[in-house]
Amino acid sequence: MAKVTLCTDWLDVCSGCHMSLLDIDENIVELLKHVQLLSSPITDLKHPPKEGCDVGILTGSISNDHQEAVAREMRERAKVLITVGDCAVFGGICAMRNFFDVEEVLRRGYVETESTEPGSAIPRSPEIAKLYPQVRAVDQVVKVDLHIPGCPPPSQALWFAITELLAGRTPVLTDELLKYD
Repeated sequence: MAKVTLCTDWLDVCSGCHMSLLDIDENIVELLKHVQLLSSPITDLKHPPKEGCDVGILTGSISNDHQEAVAREMRERAKVLITVGDCAVFGGICAMRNFFDVEEVLRRGYVETESTEPGSAIPRSPEIAKLYPQVRAVDQVVKVDLHIPGCPPPSQALWFAITELLAGRTPVLTDELLKYD
């Protein structure tokens, strides 16, 4: 039987959700018996192939035009799209920026921080992603098939969801799976 193809990417994140995925520990070996990882932010292959994949996983919120393009590409190429973590599902801590004007945020980050060199300026270049006025959860931009909340979500919730999908079932995440001890 062919392996299920899997692609992951992160948007506006701390990378904790991908660490939670790695935290399934020795189950990674079992997972790789059934899944072929095609792209990931922690591998050399960064984009889902044009031919697509069975499962796409996105972590993080959408804060700029580059992240929106990544989310749209993943949605277009994945049969099933999963958002992982509070940032992807709700906007998370990244959405705290929504209370401030974009220029104010950029000025604070590039000019006014305590570690900024005197005379620094906000970088302006067409190569730099355009920061949106509002941070959005992924499902505010593209259709999402499954949400796994948490900051980060428990590794057992990720393991459960993936194994349910591998078994051909739609995962139903219970409170027990989404709590921390």
